[in-house]
Amino acid sequence: MNKPLPQHPLHTRRRAGILLHPTSLPGPAPKGIIGHDAYRFIEFLHKAGIGVWQMLPLGPTHADGSPYQALSAHACDGSLISLDWLKDRGLLDAVKTQYDQAYHQQCLQQAHTRFMDQQPATLYAEYQQFGQQHAYWLSDYALFMALREAHDNQPWTTWDAPLRLRQEQALRKAQQQYAEAIAFHQFTQFVVFQQWHELRQYANKLGILMFGDLPIYVSLDSADVWANPDLFMLDKTGQATFVAGVPPDYFSDTGQRWGNPQYDWPAMQEQNFTWWQARFETQLELFDLLRIDHFRGFQAYWEIPATEQTAINGRWVEAPGKALLNQLHKVFENLPLVAEDLGIITDKVHALRQAFNLPGMKILQFAFDGNPHNSYLPHNHQFNSVVYTGTHDNDTTLSWYAHQASETHDYIRAYLNSPEDDAMPWPLIRAALASVCCLAVLPMQDILALGKGQRMNTPGTTEGNWQWRFNWEQVDDGLEQHLHRLLRLYDRLG
Repeated sequence: MNKPLPQHPLHTRRRAGILLHPTSLPGPAPKGIIGHDAYRFIEFLHKAGIGVWQMLPLGPTHADGSPYQALSAHACDGSLISLDWLKDRGLLDAVKTQYDQAYHQQCLQQAHTRFMDQQPATLYAEYQQFGQQHAYWLSDYALFMALREAHDNQPWTTWDAPLRLRQEQALRKAQQQYAEAIAFHQFTQFVVFQQWHELRQYANKLGILMFGDLPIYVSLDSADVWANPDLFMLDKTGQATFVAGVPPDYFSDTGQRWGNPQYDWPAMQEQNFTWWQARFETQLELFDLLRIDHFRGFQAYWEIPATEQTAINGRWVEAPGKALLNQLHKVFENLPLVAEDLGIITDKVHALRQAFNLPGMKILQFAFDGNPHNSYLPHNHQFNSVVYTGTHDNDTTLSWYAHQASETHDYIRAYLNSPEDDAMPWPLIRAALASVCCLAVLPMQDILALGKGQRMNTPGTTEGNWQWRFNWEQVDDGLEQHLHRLLRLYDRLG
């Protein structure tokens, strides 16, 4: 590639977005679903003039609930399914107004049984078409989930060797033995994809883009690694030999050891990156825009021996990111991507992002260290960027501001030309909207002016994350109109 690609059409005009994971929606289930409240949220965005709904990865999670350690890089979380949708199609007789996860699962099983018994003509034809279209990942995923349940949800690396190593005879036997469970997981994916497609179609009809998130790594305990062990750095038993993370920095003296298996990049490149092509095919079916989490890993990754307990004794290894992105652009013309380029980023990472004309990210909570050259300060922004007050990994702006020293308060107020009686988080919200960045994204917590205890995730912790939800009572009368006025003022409507 001799010159940068042109900007994607979606990055050529000013827009505003809200960051809210679907699990944070209100509703009858233990977490948000693709139900009435999801449609109501889209209508809220439309009335406010918001043109983008950004969210976290949609994959099925492990017990910790982290969407960045999913059981599949292709599947969607079945707990997002609306039971009312199944009732409306005659697959359930009634649905409780409030219910727990066990009830949700029980209803899905009942709906699957009725679906297979009745085989409603149109829906069953769509189900068969879905299975054919997604065969490149669905068969492995459904078998993986059935086997995982049969092993008390223990990681596949603990299974007996014939299944762990995918010996052909063992897989054939398992497909027969667990045929019903396999069919249930295929049905579940069909339903959640159908519901998501309808939701996205509704959003697009109202001029709203769906903005997804693609984690660069996948979990060791996932259908992807189990089904493609030759594409990851594993030993003969299936255990990771090298894992992902980042080196020590000012956030952590020992770095971060994420534990995801490292890719065998030479093996992937030899296959012309077909695994990545398949992954993007699924995600582009779900979203209009995609954020690549930890984009710097496409240029070089921190390789940690799996025997190490921390990230200290790792090393940087170059990755074939340019070759990968070139191939993806050949297959998917003009990819609508955003690069998560936070942290300590080298010139080579910047060069890779710029070669493909990908917007980077600017976080206002990182801006006010007193350095006028800080790249996160609005006067240092560029159009080809996405600005945030904070992300899912940050505290709410109100809580963040409350924890700053008084001198920092003075600096922030002076920079924003904001008097003390101008209540946070609105001065920072206006700074994001006024920025020259093509897209300004605001966490829902900031729109609702929520404070301490309302964040989505605290990096480096494993308890109490990914559980935050809002309720409609927190949405003040006039909020839509207030946002609409601001977006018109800063030329970000729609």
